[in-house]
Amino acid sequence: MEWIERLNDAIGYIEEHLTDEIDYEQLGRIACCSSYHFQRMFSYMAGVPLSEYIRRRKMSLAAVDLQGKDMKIIDVASKYGYQSPTAFNRAFHSVHGIAPSAVKDEGVSVKSFPPVTFKITVKGVEEMNYRIETKEAFRIVGVSVPLNKDIEKNFEVIPSKWQEISMNGTLQRLTGMMDTPPMGVLGISTCNDTEPWRYYIAVSSSQEKGDLEEYIVPAATWAVFPGTGTNQSIQDLERRIVTEWLPTSGYEYGDAPDVEVYLNPDPQNAQYEVWIPVVKKQ
Repeated sequence: MEWIERLNDAIGYIEEHLTDEIDYEQLGRIACCSSYHFQRMFSYMAGVPLSEYIRRRKMSLAAVDLQGKDMKIIDVASKYGYQSPTAFNRAFHSVHGIAPSAVKDEGVSVKSFPPVTFKITVKGVEEMNYRIETKEAFRIVGVSVPLNKDIEKNFEVIPSKWQEISMNGTLQRLTGMMDTPPMGVLGISTCNDTEPWRYYIAVSSSQEKGDLEEYIVPAATWAVFPGTGTNQSIQDLERRIVTEWLPTSGYEYGDAPDVEVYLNPDPQNAQYEVWIPVVKKQ
């Protein structure tokens, strides 16, 4: 239950800072994980990206301010961190479907999004196969792209990079350099709050990197989940890991990269493993 309580404490922090700058790294510290992992957990458990949730909460309160108080739109916009009235109008319309100026008219309908509360629920009896493995540090060689701090924006960047290296021959070159475990094409997200966030498409290799990049994956303990299917299947597995396995597993997120191991990288019938860094709860 401590894990769920920390998530709810993070929601409390958001509520206290809706009119301030919300520090994603502080949210991670409250939840005892990186800001990347917090966003990921939140999105899977709440069913909405963290950035969108915060926008909905701000616009819910903004509507109340415009309805019940003699406040100017520009003042309400500033209160919730929008320096541009145009940006505020766009955000308000995306949530309520009307312009802020229309709210003052009697009888106009707006939406209310209350704060979320997390709790453990039983979701079924479908089994999840996994194993716990502790591995020494290993070297990877490949290519990478920077990850956005708003992780939802990365769902376009990462597939685009995979397509690029498949078309230009880099992926075939990497598979020829694979010579140390783990044996597979790797998708690795370096996502702690002490180094730049990047996503590597790489292999574990002892060979000279040439014009490629290299990264040392630190020694860590991972929970390893096998899977098959498409890219959507991977996302479904990751969602189940976060919402079903992690809350009651006795583990929590560790300070190491997320790893995807593509044993068969066929995008339509992939065989893969999802590695989640974990530490035993104290």
